[in-house]
Amino acid sequence: MPGQVVEDLGVIHEPLLIFGGPYGNLQATEAMQVQAETLSIPPSHVICNGDSVAYCAQPEETVNALREWGVRGLMGNCEESLATGQPDCGCGFEPGTSCSLLAEDWYRFCNERLTTDSKSWMGELPAGFQFTMGRIRFRLVHGALSSINRFLFASSPTASKLEELAHCNADVVIGGHSGLPFGECLDNRYWLNSGVIGMPANDGTQDGWFLLLYPVETGVRCEWHRLFYDARAAQQAMYDAGQDNGYAAALTSGYWPSMDVLPEHERTQQGRAIKPHTMMLTTHKS
Repeated sequence: MPGQVVEDLGVIHEPLLIFGGPYGNLQATEAMQVQAETLSIPPSHVICNGDSVAYCAQPEETVNALREWGVRGLMGNCEESLATGQPDCGCGFEPGTSCSLLAEDWYRFCNERLTTDSKSWMGELPAGFQFTMGRIRFRLVHGALSSINRFLFASSPTASKLEELAHCNADVVIGGHSGLPFGECLDNRYWLNSGVIGMPANDGTQDGWFLLLYPVETGVRCEWHRLFYDARAAQQAMYDAGQDNGYAAALTSGYWPSMDVLPEHERTQQGRAIKPHTMMLTTHKS
């Protein structure tokens, strides 16, 4: 079955860059590559944690850009669905909601434009990665360990995250599916979300988000950063492809077209610009 393999990257001694959700946004993907090169982070130390394609206008071009860049990638629900010929994206949207109805159009669009070769590549991606950095054990997933499309946010119950952590031999889980960057300490363990680059974080800005991990003497330093890119060009590509919809508008407004998947707390944060932030991970809670 696709997406069952967890790849072990061993011990990592150099900085690692993690980003989620290119979503078929070629302009954001190319900007992410430039940023990695500016930071002198080689492709072997860059990970995309799923959903290479979704809402935006250039799914095939984005997949090609990722493959040519040579970064590591894991399987998101969009890759899983497209690789196995599913009728929908498997995002976990409730039937009949705005997210579900919008997904019908963009999933069909992606399915029609992706080549057989790209879909085969998607089907060969691992379900996750595990590695050790600074004596801290990490596990990268798309949504959660229990389900590739599980939404977990900063305000999601602590018990839900601890339940997920119990499924793996790791100190830290990093997801991306929910799309909003955050980090939380949970009984000497951690749940992080890298954020995504292909859509803004519903905070009223055009920017995507990515995560940097740096090994330091006391553990690992996590830094969340904005990704600045030409959002208007990505928007125009959507218009040119006949995708004049809420996701196209969101690229420049910074507001999601629907908040169906969001808990109440995250809904109240819409339009409030997120600040870049840093978090220290240690093997013992300070």
